[in-house]
Amino acid sequence: MSETERRAAQRFKLTLPLVVRWQAEPASGVVTETRDVSSRGVYFFVPGTVRKDSPVELILTLPHEITLAGPVRVRCLGRVVRTEVRHGGRVGVVAMIERYEFLRGEDAA
Repeated sequence: MSETERRAAQRFKLTLPLVVRWQAEPASGVVTETRDVSSRGVYFFVPGTVRKDSPVELILTLPHEITLAGPVRVRCLGRVVRTEVRHGGRVGVVAMIERYEFLRGEDAA
């Protein structure tokens, strides 16, 4: 790993459907998509500002091409590590995944 490379896990450029819920405000949610994913984190965009260290719930859908068994929904709990303002007012968010679980049919809503 080079000095400038801080990632400990391989990153994959994947655009996946994503629902973001801030744990402090569970009723609020944003539907967006990932820019890239690793086993330890997710990069995604949101329309507004986000505070570093904010706890976050992410629900993403892994497609058939990855699972080979149909779409699989995964619920991740984590924390915002970094944000960056992008063109068009969107905010790029890096969230570290602290734990995750696979959702079954009745849990997927």
